[in-house]
Amino acid sequence: MAKVGRNDPCPCGSGRKFKRCCLGKQQTAGTNLTEIQQAQISLQNAISKIQEKASQGVQKVHELGVFVLFSTTGGDAWMLEVSQSDALQVAAAKEILTVDFEENPETIEINWTHTFEIEEKQFVITAYKDKKVKTIENYPTHPISAAIKRIKKRYSSELLESVHVEQEQAPPKEA
Repeated sequence: MAKVGRNDPCPCGSGRKFKRCCLGKQQTAGTNLTEIQQAQISLQNAISKIQEKASQGVQKVHELGVFVLFSTTGGDAWMLEVSQSDALQVAAAKEILTVDFEENPETIEINWTHTFEIEEKQFVITAYKDKKVKTIENYPTHPISAAIKRIKKRYSSELLESVHVEQEQAPPKEA
């Protein structure tokens, strides 16, 4: 699972540390923000918007921090994480899918289902569950690639590598 910590880049795409950007806004303005304003700085809001575009069959590519969200004219939508090429499908054939993630002021935890890459203008995914590889044609690979390049240019490689925080595992049980 990916976590965005206090010292990681803010998911809003500002280029500042999360603690100096949206985290501070959430903590200082907290109850002063309307429900709509709170939703505007949320990853959930971005996911909902891209799901809506997919359900309408509208192609859209959106950058949010280290994430690229995109929808296709066929009604599919994905959320991609640039630093480790993780992917999660959020809509399929104009149907909105349930997204399993937790977001709080300090971290974002996402249960990624796939890794992705773009090979010869095709979108290629590999499932974490069974390592099955699938090549998908007719996805907007050029705008997706351009968005990924912009994100990699915006953030240093060290910062991109620090976005992922390994989940702590419980110590093994003794017999």
